[in-house]
Amino acid sequence: MKNGKKLLTYLVIVAMACLSALCYQMFVFPNKFAPAGLNGLCTMIQYVTGLRVSILNLLLNIPLALVVYKVVSRPLAVRSMLYTLSFSLALMVLDRIPMDQFIYATDTGTSTILGPLVAGIINGFCGSVVVRGGSYTGGLDYVAALIHVKKPEVNFFSITFILNCMVAGISYFVYGYQIEPVILCILYCFLSSTVSDQILRRGKSAIKFEIVTQQPDEISRELIDRLGHSATRLEGRGMYSGAKTSILLCVLNKGQLVEFENIIRRYPGTFAYLSNVKEVVGNFKHIDKKGRQESKLLDDGSDGKL
Repeated sequence: MKNGKKLLTYLVIVAMACLSALCYQMFVFPNKFAPAGLNGLCTMIQYVTGLRVSILNLLLNIPLALVVYKVVSRPLAVRSMLYTLSFSLALMVLDRIPMDQFIYATDTGTSTILGPLVAGIINGFCGSVVVRGGSYTGGLDYVAALIHVKKPEVNFFSITFILNCMVAGISYFVYGYQIEPVILCILYCFLSSTVSDQILRRGKSAIKFEIVTQQPDEISRELIDRLGHSATRLEGRGMYSGAKTSILLCVLNKGQLVEFENIIRRYPGTFAYLSNVKEVVGNFKHIDKKGRQESKLLDDGSDGKL
C-alpha cells in the first residue's frame, strides 16, 4: 500500500510538472513577463539570449538540488529533481510542437493581464499539489529551504517573497525599462502564492467551538459518536442566574459544521460560538463529510524514504 502511494506521488509530480510547462508555453512566454522564482530569471535570460528555459532550468537547479540532498532532505531533493527534469523535458517536447492556435497573446497588448492571471492560478495549483507530495518546484524554493536550515526563525514564505520581489525588479530592466512586466510579475506571484496557500491550508484548517451548556455529558457523547471528536470540559458559573454551567472546548473539521449545529439545536439553553483555526498540529483527526477519517492521497516523504 505504501509503495503504491509513493508511486502515485511520483506520477502526480510528473503530471504537475508537465502541466506547468504547458502553462509556460501558452501564457508566460508569449506575454513577455518573468514569473516567480528562478524560472523567472531563466525566462528573462531566454528573452535576451534565446537560450531555452528547459536547458537553463537544469543547469541552475541541479547544483541546488545536490546541496539540498546533502543538507536538508534526500526525499525532498529527489522528488524536486524529478519535477525539474520532467518540467524541462516537457518544455523541450512542447518547443517542437506547433501550438500557435492555443497560445494566448494579443498583438495590440490589450488584455495582456489575462496571461499572468491564468498562469498564476494554474501554477499555484501545481505548486500546492507538489508540496503535498513532499517536493518543491525547484529554483528559489531550494534557496529558501537552505536559508531556513541555517536560520529556522526566518519565515520560509517571507524569504520567497523577498527573492521574488528581486525578480520583479530585474524584469524592469530586461523588458525595455517598462513598468508593465513588473506589474505582471507581481500579479503572477500574488495569484500563484495565494492559490497555493489556500489549497494547502484547506487541509489543515478547522473550526474551534466553545459550547456553554448544562448538559455537557450528553453533548460530549454525541460529539464523540457522531463527529468522531472529543471535547475538553471546563466548569463555570452564569453571572446572571448564578447557576453552575459547563464550557466545552472542541475543534472540528469545517465539513462537520452542519452536523454540529444539528446536535446543538437538540439542547435548549445551550449555545456555542466559533472561531476559525488556520492550522491544527498534533493529535487531531481530519474527518470527511461521511464521518470517515481522511487519509492522505499522496506520500509526503515524512518517513525519510524515497
